[in-house]
Amino acid sequence: MKHRTWPRVSSSPFSSLNFSNATAPRFSAAHSARSTRLCARPPPSPPGADFTALPYDVMVRIAASFDHPNLRAASLVCRAWCEALRPLREAMVLLRSGKRFKHGRRGVRPNADKALDSFMKAAARGSALAMVDAGLIYWERGEKPKAMELYLRAAELGNPSAQCNLGISYLQAEPPNTEQAVKWLYKASVCGNVRAQYQLALWLHRGGGRVCSNMKEAAKWYMKAAEGGYVRAMYNISLCLSIGEGLSRNHQLARKWMKRAADRGHSKAQFEHGLALFSEGDMMKAVVYLELATRAGEKGAAHVKNAVLHRLSSASRDHAMHLADSWRALPSV
Repeated sequence: MKHRTWPRVSSSPFSSLNFSNATAPRFSAAHSARSTRLCARPPPSPPGADFTALPYDVMVRIAASFDHPNLRAASLVCRAWCEALRPLREAMVLLRSGKRFKHGRRGVRPNADKALDSFMKAAARGSALAMVDAGLIYWERGEKPKAMELYLRAAELGNPSAQCNLGISYLQAEPPNTEQAVKWLYKASVCGNVRAQYQLALWLHRGGGRVCSNMKEAAKWYMKAAEGGYVRAMYNISLCLSIGEGLSRNHQLARKWMKRAADRGHSKAQFEHGLALFSEGDMMKAVVYLELATRAGEKGAAHVKNAVLHRLSSASRDHAMHLADSWRALPSV
């Protein structure tokens, strides 16, 4: 599912940017023994709080989005939980098999049909993770109603990725269902899903169903997504800080977020950061970022890069190209 990085509004100023415990107290042996005895006592359970007696269907709903380590840990709590979570452990095996077929891992050739079959069997056993993976395959095949049905099932089980995908699906529906879209994007955003935070911010930036955009709220979610490692949000929050839209203008912070986005492969950020370095007179670094932006398809970067190259010596030009060739993007979400 494609989504833009910044709303394309002709009147926006964003579209016109050119370029040791040695001092610890010693306690007596009697005090230490007393502390040990106190720590060894389990906290009293509230009346009637017997979690081993939870109904099986409740346990399965709670654990539907558990990954393998958490599922295994929960299964070791008691015999009742182990028995209740048996279908999800079976689903985890099927989920792993499906991923091998989807991505062609461990000597297995990619096979979308077999992957989908494994995911659907895992989903039938209650795995929200498998519902999301099956939904992705249906979406890629153009079978969007089936994908949204699976996203909804997983979203209702509390899976943030499913909530995010469902929200985006509602936005892309014909006609869009913005009420449901925002409902699920907000749920996922509160859970910390950075992609949902970015999409919610983008929707608010575009107007959120109103004549004027809610930039203060949009900037808040852009910042959360950026802090969570979402590259497009890093770029957008840099623009917000640069011109003071939704946030107080802060040139230093804007530069920091622009560089972070550039170092993680955002082509527009590489172009903008290259221009900033050029204006500051740092020609060598400017050429590197402008070259990276050019390779990523930013047409305007090539013109500026060529102008800067003429100011460098032959050795400096060769060194700049070597730096660009050896550049690797930093990890991102």
